[in-house]
Amino acid sequence: MKILIAVLFVILLGLQYRLWIGEGSYADIDRLDAEVEMQTLENAELLERNASLQNEVQELQEGMDAIEEHARNELGLIREGETFFLIVEDENQQGRSSAAENDSN
Repeated sequence: MKILIAVLFVILLGLQYRLWIGEGSYADIDRLDAEVEMQTLENAELLERNASLQNEVQELQEGMDAIEEHARNELGLIREGETFFLIVEDENQQGRSSAAENDSN
């Protein structure tokens, strides 16, 4: 009888070990749930990025307006016959205007 109780006790300990510590335990399930949540967030971000890239590709394929805008903004290109004006403020004038604003306050 004592041997039967000892065997049942060992079986109970083995089941408890798997329930609390081993593979498929509560801790393991919580860890997997956290990983699934992190992967879901990453997938949502990547889907948003893919949609943005797909829209950009579609705009570039459909019209010259998007290509022209990209060339002007990113590459600094201008059309033939256009004149490009670059207004550079003198640092001394910026300092004077800031001092004048401070004096008026």
